[in-house]
Amino acid sequence: MSKIISNEQITPRLFNSNFLEFFSKVPWYVPLAIYVPVVFYILYISLFNHSLSVLTTFLLFLFGIISWTFVEYLLHRFVFHYQPKTKFGERLHFIFHGIHHSYPRDPLRLVMPPSVSIPLAFLFYFLFEWIFPNNWNLPFFAGFVVGYLVYDTTHYAIHHFPIKNKFFLKIKSHHMKHHYSDENTRFGVSSPLWDYVFGTAPKK
Repeated sequence: MSKIISNEQITPRLFNSNFLEFFSKVPWYVPLAIYVPVVFYILYISLFNHSLSVLTTFLLFLFGIISWTFVEYLLHRFVFHYQPKTKFGERLHFIFHGIHHSYPRDPLRLVMPPSVSIPLAFLFYFLFEWIFPNNWNLPFFAGFVVGYLVYDTTHYAIHHFPIKNKFFLKIKSHHMKHHYSDENTRFGVSSPLWDYVFGTAPKK
């Protein structure tokens, strides 16, 4: 993992290609604009087209949110912090996550670009469709997407918004220690839950 280089709010050039460079940048509100309507649509058809009960929809939606926090932890710990052994792997790793540790206040490379998140969303949707019976995948997927949106928005807020709420200050402190104290611990961003479960939240 690259060491911290800059705490300035700058967006360094990542690609020689202007096309790739354009699609590597995304304002923090873009995922909300894309996925919030999708979530409402899925919840609507769950309740009115597929006649799922309000309780079933709510429980599956909640389960989806919690499941996202687990997937978030796994991705951050084992994918984003994987140590590649080739030059190409190191370059790919820097593009996906290393640049964030080098430029943690970059305002345009904090949330996941739609060019990555949309294919992943389809992948998870069809995975959940295969796992769940009776259209239960719909509210679960909606909750999973909301969990992702909370993660992306929380991550951006941690690095850019003035936070005063005590609860969110603890979330911010947890993540800032990942950046500035030990990048091999504290992998939960929207929630530290799984760090405590798997022992990656140091007591001191």
